[in-house]
Amino acid sequence: MSDNASKSANLPALTKQVSELVLAGSLQHAEEAFSQAADEHGDYAVAEVLATLPPQVTALHLAGFDGAKTSLATMLVPPKAWAESLAYLAATWPDNMIEDDPERIAEGLFNHVHGVVYATDDEDRRHELLQEASATDHGATVFAILWSLAPKEIMEVAGEINTKGRYVTGQTSSDSDIVPLAIDLAKASEDGWERSLIELFPEFRHSNEMAEAEFPDDPDEDPDFQQRSTRDLLYRLRKQVPSVRTMPRRSTRKSMGTDIFS
Repeated sequence: MSDNASKSANLPALTKQVSELVLAGSLQHAEEAFSQAADEHGDYAVAEVLATLPPQVTALHLAGFDGAKTSLATMLVPPKAWAESLAYLAATWPDNMIEDDPERIAEGLFNHVHGVVYATDDEDRRHELLQEASATDHGATVFAILWSLAPKEIMEVAGEINTKGRYVTGQTSSDSDIVPLAIDLAKASEDGWERSLIELFPEFRHSNEMAEAEFPDDPDEDPDFQQRSTRDLLYRLRKQVPSVRTMPRRSTRKSMGTDIFS
């Protein structure tokens, strides 16, 4: 049997093994299975298994890792498989935490997204991850949840992107780890960036309309425009968790503009 045929023959068994370990809560053992597969068959085998795992299983596994924990799955998950798994992350959150501590969930979600997107130095992979993740309706909601942690800075950087294009510096009124991710999303997918903004600020139809919008200086004062709260967005994502009998599909929302970085 050829080496490639051997790999293919082992994939169904490895996929079944990893699924059972993840569903049993043995994330470390699942990682050990991935590591052994990589040693025997190369990174290709791990990526292939992650591409064939049900997205809810992928979500359950990746939810156990963030930027502080290294994971082969985080580094090798195919962009499309990761994008599909994002919808199921909301199913891993305790019901009462959305209501009582939405910012903590959103910060954990940021750590997850940041950990996957920046797991390697491969810029092409980073762009592909961001393109795939933002191409779905639930992906737009995921990024809006992240932006809701720093809405003023996000609106500032949206204005800078509109005026400076690819020469954007990302300098805002305060330092935020979220701004570099926002700029990378805008560079990877203008459409995904625009839709994530409108998911956060539903009053606007395009980022150009935000040019005159400003946040009040008093943090206790509400802005003059509608902004969805972190809690509201978390509930919106929870409603988008697909039934395990249906697979997530790419968004049918239309593209929203021309290349802002051209």
